[in-house]
Amino acid sequence: MSEARVGNSSELSFCTETPECLLFDLICKTKDYEVRHYDSVKWVSTNEKSFFMEMALPVAFNRLFKYISGENEMGKKIQMTSPVVVKIPDKRFWQMGIYTMSFLLPTEHQENPPKPTNTDVYINDTPDMKVYAKSYGGWMTTFSDSSNANDLSKTLDSVNAKYKKGSHCAVGYNSPMRMFNRHNEVWFVAEGEPVCEGKSSEETD
Repeated sequence: MSEARVGNSSELSFCTETPECLLFDLICKTKDYEVRHYDSVKWVSTNEKSFFMEMALPVAFNRLFKYISGENEMGKKIQMTSPVVVKIPDKRFWQMGIYTMSFLLPTEHQENPPKPTNTDVYINDTPDMKVYAKSYGGWMTTFSDSSNANDLSKTLDSVNAKYKKGSHCAVGYNSPMRMFNRHNEVWFVAEGEPVCEGKSSEETD
């Protein structure tokens, strides 16, 4: 399996629209989820407060797209990568929440990324982490994301897996132009030793 890092998208079958993708080590796979290990990497991120994901995401995307199109201190155009990751707060639908969208920085800007000129845009690092991931097709909406996140959390609870509560990540690999064969994921960050109940196949580090 590919090493965990930012690397050539040809190493991931479902990452087809950008030259570079976030790669991972597959720790194990069950019929319901995968456990993956990701290295610490740098992202460019922005927060948007809203009631709904559908309202927050276009605003956040536009802000980050401007950054990679040259709205940064070096005036540099930065290559788009996959996936786009959105941290989704656990909340009731009538509550306001903060959605954090992040674009992965390509290899050449991992060390020293250009500073954003928009004060709402910032560079951040995700830690070295293990995640529980569930994949699904179609369009990422509040409904599809929350129903897949609920399915995954129920499965994890049933095997007593420990994971970070309070939010999950909605992860998309496709541009809005793509109509078919779309690939989305939900992630929960694992805490402690990940659980691989009902393993169908296993890979170790």
